[in-house]
Amino acid sequence: MTYDDTLTIEDARQRYFTANGFDGSYGERWVKLKAGPITIAFPNAAGRVRAVKLHDLHHVVTGYDTTWTGEAEIGAWELASGCAGFFWAWYLNLSALAVGLTIAPREVFRAFVRGRHTRNLYRVEGEVREATLRRSVGDLRGALGLARPVPAANVADVAVFSAFAVASALMLLSPLLVIAWAAIHWL
Repeated sequence: MTYDDTLTIEDARQRYFTANGFDGSYGERWVKLKAGPITIAFPNAAGRVRAVKLHDLHHVVTGYDTTWTGEAEIGAWELASGCAGFFWAWYLNLSALAVGLTIAPREVFRAFVRGRHTRNLYRVEGEVREATLRRSVGDLRGALGLARPVPAANVADVAVFSAFAVASALMLLSPLLVIAWAAIHWL
């Protein structure tokens, strides 16, 4: 879904909530993700809520949707543009990057390159502000550098992307590596 540049961020966010079936309260005790027949649930921790309030605004200004590919794209974009002190954003985005590398590597790389050359609200504001919600979508896109075309990837973009790709794979595989190590040492 795309949001007209003339909409306020607040109005665009409400349309985003409605289009995706979100209540917008951020008060759920558990977050549930569906992967086919499997539901993955994890606590809706305060740090996650703090991050997702900005993450939702990022969906509005970047245009990335809430499909698995869209979440992988926005995860790559947020990693590349920096998640500042938002631990949950780093963690969830690294997880999304690992998924994205398997289902949509080109799209994820393009989003990462876009992020390397733009800014995000984690670094610029650190929280949702009333003044931000009153801005137009086009104004915020411009302020974050999102109105410009995505530049061609350079050597630094490829190197940083590669480092994040390795980190995301290690993070996702680390529980399995620990179990394998324990199994080998118990035998």
